[in-house]
Amino acid sequence: MSDPIRLDKCVAALFGCSRGQAQQYIEGGWVSIDGVVVEEPQALAVAAQVSLAADAVLAPAEPATLLLHKPAGLSADAAMALATAASRSELDPLPTRILKRHFLRLSAPLALDEEASGLLVLSQDGRVLRRLTEDAASIEQEYVVDVRGTLHPYGMARLTQGMVYRQRHLPPCKVSWQSEQRLRFAIKHVQPGQLRAMCSEVGLDVVGIRRLRIGRVSLGRLVSGQWRYLPAGERF
Repeated sequence: MSDPIRLDKCVAALFGCSRGQAQQYIEGGWVSIDGVVVEEPQALAVAAQVSLAADAVLAPAEPATLLLHKPAGLSADAAMALATAASRSELDPLPTRILKRHFLRLSAPLALDEEASGLLVLSQDGRVLRRLTEDAASIEQEYVVDVRGTLHPYGMARLTQGMVYRQRHLPPCKVSWQSEQRLRFAIKHVQPGQLRAMCSEVGLDVVGIRRLRIGRVSLGRLVSGQWRYLPAGERF
C-alpha cells in the first residue's frame, strides 16, 4: 500500500481536477474516506480509500446562516453550542446538506437578553452580518412579553412613544395586548434590558420575553433549541 497523502492531492489525481477544485469537492462534503465524509483537505488518505459522491457539485461552499430558537436562560454564546447537526429542525424545508464548517466562526448579531427566548440569528455570512449591524436601527423586531401587574393610566401611550432609556429617546413603536397578560411589541433598535425597563415604567413586571420576528424573517414553528437554515432568497 502506498503512503497516505493529503486528501486534496489524492482527489486531484484520482478525478482529474485541480487542487483548488479538489478542495471545493472536499469542503462541500462530497468526498469520503472509507465511506465517511471528510471535509478537511489536509486529511491523509490513500487512493483506495477515497470516493467522490456521484451527485457531487463543483462549487465553493457558501457561508451559512442559521435561525435558532434560543431557550430562555442562555447567553448568545451558550446558545451557539445548541447549533449541531442533531438539533436541525425537521421542519426545515431546505435540502441544504449539513457541513461541519456551517458551525464554525458563527456570530450572533442582534443578540437576545439572557432571560429572553426566541429567534436568534447565527451567521458566517458577511452580508447578513452587515445588514443586522449597520442597519439594525431600521429593522423592526416583533416580541411577545408576558407581564403581571396593573398598567398605569395612559401606560399604553407611554409605551408607544416618548420614553427614554439609558439617556436615549426611544423611537415610537407599536404595542398591543395579545391577552390579559401578554403584550406584543413591534419595535426597532431594541437595547439590552430595554423591554423590561419600559414595562417597569408603566407598572408591569416582565415574566417572559420571546422574539418572534426580525424584519421579514420569523421564528415560525421552530421548537426551542432547534434551528433551520436561512434560505438564499429570504431577506431581513
